[in-house]
Amino acid sequence: MTVAGATRFVVPESHRVTARRRLAALVMGVLLGAATLLAASLLVVIIGYVVVRGLPALNLAFFTDRPRPFGVEGGGVAPAILGSLEMGAIAALIAVPIGLGAAIFASEYRAGRWAGAVRFCAELIAGLPSVAVGVFVWAFLVRSVIGSYAGVAGALALAVIMIPIVARTVEEVLRLVPSGLREAGLALGAPRWRVILMIVLPTARAGIVTAVVLAVARAAGETAPLMLTALGNVFFNFDPLRPMAALPLQIYQYAVSPYDDWHAKAWGSSLVLVAAIAVLAVSLRLVTRSRSR
Repeated sequence: MTVAGATRFVVPESHRVTARRRLAALVMGVLLGAATLLAASLLVVIIGYVVVRGLPALNLAFFTDRPRPFGVEGGGVAPAILGSLEMGAIAALIAVPIGLGAAIFASEYRAGRWAGAVRFCAELIAGLPSVAVGVFVWAFLVRSVIGSYAGVAGALALAVIMIPIVARTVEEVLRLVPSGLREAGLALGAPRWRVILMIVLPTARAGIVTAVVLAVARAAGETAPLMLTALGNVFFNFDPLRPMAALPLQIYQYAVSPYDDWHAKAWGSSLVLVAAIAVLAVSLRLVTRSRSR
């Protein structure tokens, strides 16, 4: 009989997993799973309802014709689709470079108090009601500069909404890039701006694309700023200096009308808007993924 056989290893009391801790872990896991399921279910329900209500309204005329006069059935939302695409493109051309530059300044150049000021301004603008942005652009651009409602004014209002989203999201993404990559580029003698353009930004490409998609999705559904700036138009118009139609404006006009046919077209326009954002997000991700290989 040996002493080693008679001894047993005793787990300290502090290291034992008690039944209470197991129960707490189980409860937290169930709560987190329920919260995730609830969030996913809300998304599925909303998108499913929009698809069910909007799909019957889609046909060839819906995508090719302009809206009909009040009380007349038929027609489509082609001017609104083209107007949303044009104003969205102009807004992205304005907002993405500005937001990206602000994010690079705050994240890469370590500007001290100036970086804090940039973050504060971005958060302040992001918290402004969209109607306040529309009123500002209306007072500054529509009344004082252009003198009339115009698509470019609507694009500028959307750009103001997009800039802080791009700036703050891209800044957080750039912070995730390992510092060793920057140090390696600087050690090889490359200037800081080249390290940022050739190493940091390509490494964070996926996050930057996500930031752009979030900003576009946020601005694509705005109605109040466009009512005060672009006004809307039932005719085809490609001149950004004239009133221009947009899907949110068309959805609002159709939704508040007393006609069942226009209500159906409002759901169809909502479905087109959701589908356009989804296609944009998937396309940008596919392009980003193919370039990273």
